[in-house]
Amino acid sequence: MSAEATNPEAHPEARPELRRRSRTRLDLRRLGRAALLGPPSRDRLPDAIGHVAEAHRAHHPDADLSILRRAYLLAETSHRGQMRKSGEPYITHPLAVTLILAELGAETTTLTASLLHDTVEDTEVTLEQVRAEFGDEVCFIVDGVTKVEKIDYGAAAEPETFRKMLVATGNDVRVMSIKLADRLHNMRTLGVMRPDKQARIAKVTRDVLIPLAERLGVQALKTELEDLVFAILHPEEYEHTRALIAAHAGENDPLPAIADSVRAVLRDAGIAAEVVVRPRHFVSVHRISRTRGELRGSDFGRILVLVAENADCYGVLGELHTCFTPVVSEFKDFIAVPKFNLYQSLHTAVATPDGHVAEVIVRTRQMHRVAEAGVVALGNPYTTGEAADSDEERVDPTRPGWLSRLLDWQQSAPDPDTFWTVLRAELAQDREITVFGVAAAATSPRTLTLPAGASCIDAAYAQYGEAAHGCIGARVNGRLTSLSSRLRDGDTVQPLLAHDASSGPAADWLDHATTPAARIAISSWLEAHPDGAAATTTAAARAPLSVVGARGGGGNAVADLPNAHVRLAGCCTPVPPDAVAGFVVRGGAVTVHRVHCPAVAQMRAVGRTSVAVHWRATADCRVTLVAESFGRPHLLADLTEAIAREGVEVVSATVEAPVEQRVRHTYTLQLPDAAGLPALMRAMRDVAGVYDVSRA
Repeated sequence: MSAEATNPEAHPEARPELRRRSRTRLDLRRLGRAALLGPPSRDRLPDAIGHVAEAHRAHHPDADLSILRRAYLLAETSHRGQMRKSGEPYITHPLAVTLILAELGAETTTLTASLLHDTVEDTEVTLEQVRAEFGDEVCFIVDGVTKVEKIDYGAAAEPETFRKMLVATGNDVRVMSIKLADRLHNMRTLGVMRPDKQARIAKVTRDVLIPLAERLGVQALKTELEDLVFAILHPEEYEHTRALIAAHAGENDPLPAIADSVRAVLRDAGIAAEVVVRPRHFVSVHRISRTRGELRGSDFGRILVLVAENADCYGVLGELHTCFTPVVSEFKDFIAVPKFNLYQSLHTAVATPDGHVAEVIVRTRQMHRVAEAGVVALGNPYTTGEAADSDEERVDPTRPGWLSRLLDWQQSAPDPDTFWTVLRAELAQDREITVFGVAAAATSPRTLTLPAGASCIDAAYAQYGEAAHGCIGARVNGRLTSLSSRLRDGDTVQPLLAHDASSGPAADWLDHATTPAARIAISSWLEAHPDGAAATTTAAARAPLSVVGARGGGGNAVADLPNAHVRLAGCCTPVPPDAVAGFVVRGGAVTVHRVHCPAVAQMRAVGRTSVAVHWRATADCRVTLVAESFGRPHLLADLTEAIAREGVEVVSATVEAPVEQRVRHTYTLQLPDAAGLPALMRAMRDVAGVYDVSRA
């Protein structure tokens, strides 16, 4: 199936007046009537699933089809006499669902479970019978699909619906693959239902199944479901789009000629490639028409180039950009940086000499399989043998990061409404970033996969869980930053945790947290500690605590101005041997600044008189240091003791009120020797809870 060539016109059941052109459609009614007459001899594959076997062998030439024969016989016998609302024998439904999956390249176990997916729910067949006949793997999948089928899709049940589907998908992604194919066939035959029921099913498909199909990378199913939903929920816009496509079909399409040019270029370059024109599906055309307005002939499709190896993809790209004019803004490399749903391709656009612009997708044939079928193309990623017999969660090496995150937090969601709100926000994310989390004592970084737009808060909760409640800051790429800072792909982030076990998040953290795990953990803590935010606000409003000594003056700075009173500027606190400048201020005093202090430029701009300043030969000096630390008891005493051990006198000290468990200390100190300043700053940094010391 094609992820871009599918559209509602391809499904006669959805639009009876239209017929699929790509290939002869199976007569499922005839197959169903044949099935009702009884199974054929058991020494050959039943004719009714011959098309399934043919599609399956196209992807898996060595597949053993005997299990499919047995599964079909059980399904046909169990469903015999049952009819669909369309009047067809019921066996046509599991046959159609299995054919969809076979065309996508699903492995034999998935097809077997697909043939049996309604037997346990709608017939006398039990799970024990399925296990005895087909093994634990098939039984596990059939059981998962049965549980999903029992979900209530009513509006009030939407949160719990999503939760159950999420758990079923996490336990085995093949469960959701069968469910998606099941819904696709039902949508194709939805015309027999009342319009109100069609709309209800289409809305659930739009809100529940299409996002999951996108997340699982099953583009072939996702795009066809999108078009069918589009036709039901937006009939006027659908008809307008259909008219645009029909009008384009009668015009000269520039894409085939551009494709011929691309073939010639690649042939001359010695690159073996298959070049085809892929029509856009209805929703894609509709989106482009809304974005670009009037459509060009080349907007109705894209050129797909298939090659053998990854290196060939970049070779094709080089030839295209050499022989055509590239549209640089349209280039995207999803091979080096795959999308969250396993998708890999190179996207570019080129302009031809006659003014046409064509979008081009370059990928290997294996990438194409995964782009079309997503997780369905990955076969059976789960452990077998002993692991299959245990009740523990299966190990899935192909599980996307988004699915692992959802499974991690869905159990802790406090209520359905919170679950529903946060989940919809998560599903709306269409890009992920990879950052490297470094703990304070870690020797190697831990890779964290987060949604695009994630902040340091999200990284802290991803790395530490509920211990991140005590986070008071972070270092990103080695530099101190706020918790609200947004992370970029490839950043290294080190959350800074307070030592106070009673620390908690502030209410405004919710404004910066994007991941479900972080938002739910923060909300839960705030609900359990309703006075936490108020206490922080009250503390922030308190006046700073100041301890002021008796000494003042300009230390050992001397101004070349007779009888002038000299004082060191508090904004930059110069010390020997800093280059300094003095300025006369009110009262005739001379204020001494470091020459690079911003205040120097301001003084000169307003015409202040500059005075030459030099240092006395004595080694003592005065300096102001700022210590950034986590809030904890006895911190001021410990810092003062560390300063005293270095033989330094405290002239004044100011302690600001804690903000988000961070405390800022400002000390004006008299040093006996300026050379001891680096050692003093190191001693202050060694105090527990202090994470930075700098000159003012």
